[in-house]
Amino acid sequence: MAGQIVRRGDNKFLVRVFLGRDEQTGKRNYFNKTIRGTKKDAQRFLNGMLREIDLGTFMEPSSMTLNAFLDKWLNAIKSKVREGTHRGYTYALSCHIRPAFGTKTLARLKQLDIQGLYSELLTRGLTANSVLHTHAVLSMSLKQACKWGMIKVNPCTLVELPQLKRKETNALSPEETSQFLAALEGDDYRPVLMLALLTGMRPNELFGLKWSDVDLNAGLVRVQRTMQRKNGGGWEFGETKTASAKRTITLPASLTRVMTAHRREQIEYRLRRGAEYETNDLVFASSNGGPLDHNHTRIRFREVLERAKLPTTFRLYDLRHSCATLLLAAGENPKVVSERLGHANVALTLNVYSHVLPSMQQSAAEKLEKLCFSGAGTP
Repeated sequence: MAGQIVRRGDNKFLVRVFLGRDEQTGKRNYFNKTIRGTKKDAQRFLNGMLREIDLGTFMEPSSMTLNAFLDKWLNAIKSKVREGTHRGYTYALSCHIRPAFGTKTLARLKQLDIQGLYSELLTRGLTANSVLHTHAVLSMSLKQACKWGMIKVNPCTLVELPQLKRKETNALSPEETSQFLAALEGDDYRPVLMLALLTGMRPNELFGLKWSDVDLNAGLVRVQRTMQRKNGGGWEFGETKTASAKRTITLPASLTRVMTAHRREQIEYRLRRGAEYETNDLVFASSNGGPLDHNHTRIRFREVLERAKLPTTFRLYDLRHSCATLLLAAGENPKVVSERLGHANVALTLNVYSHVLPSMQQSAAEKLEKLCFSGAGTP
C-alpha cells in the first residue's frame, strides 16, 4: 500500500506513506505526518503527496536545524567569498537570525516567521538597510538549501521588505575642497588623502596600492587589488570589489608632483631604517613598512577637517563621493566618472549621484539656449 490514514483521536489523523527501501540496509522507509482536521483533510494531504511522488517532485522535509544548516552553508562558501564578506554574513546571521530561528527545524521555517522577525527588528529600531542586508544573507543561504534538496521552496521569496531609504551622499563643495586641500599642506597624510579625493579610490584600494601600480612619468595609477585585515590580526592583499574596479586612473599634475615628492621621501626614510623596514612596495606604509592602519587614518583625516573648519561628520569614504560629485557638477561625462570610480556601469553612478543631476540639467538647458538662440531674436 502506497499510503494509509490512521485515526489518532478526535479530528486527528496520521498519514503514512511508503517511500521505498534503503539501498544499503533494505529497511522500509516511511513518511509520517499528523493532520489535525477531518478525514477529508487527511485524504487531501495524502492525495497531494502521492501526486508529488508520481511526478518526482516530492521532497522529504529535512530534520536539520537552521543552526546546523547555517554552519554547513557558511563553511561551504568560505573559500568562495572574501574574508570580510564571510565575516559580514556570519555577523548578520548571529545577530538576528540564529537567536530567533536557530533551533527551529529547517523545513519548519515559514514565510510568516521571517516576516514577523523583520517587523520586530524594525520596531526595535533597526534600519531598513540592516533588515535588507540580513534578508539578503538569509535568502542566499536558503536558496542553497533548495539546491541541496533540503527544502522545496525558499520561504524568503514572498516576504515583504521595508523600503530602503537611501542616505544622501556627503560630499565636499568646491569651496570646502579648497579649504580641505589648504589644510593638508605640510601634513604627513597629505599624499593619501589627496589621492583619495582626486581619484575617487576606495580606502581599501588606497591601502593596497603598490609602487609597481604607479607610473609617475605618465601620471597614471592602476587599481589592481585591495588590502584586507584578517580575523585575529594581520593583513593580506585581496581582490577588487568587482572586475570593473580594476582600472587605470589619470592623475592631475599637482597630485603627480605630490606623489613624486612622497616617493622620494619614502625611499630616504626606508634607507635610514634599513632592515627594520618591511619591503612590501606599499605606496602608503606605516613607520615599519606595513600597511596604514584604517582607524589611525580616519583620526588624522578628522584632524585635517578640524583645521579646515569643516564638519567632522565627513567620513574618509566621502572623499570618494566628493570626487564624483565635483566632476559631475563640473559637467564631466558620467561615463568618464563611472570609469574613474570603478563602477560596474554608468547607471549605478547616476543612481548614487542623482542629487547632482538637477544642476546638470540646468547647465544643459543653458547650453542649448546658447547654441540655438545666441545672436537670434527671442522666438
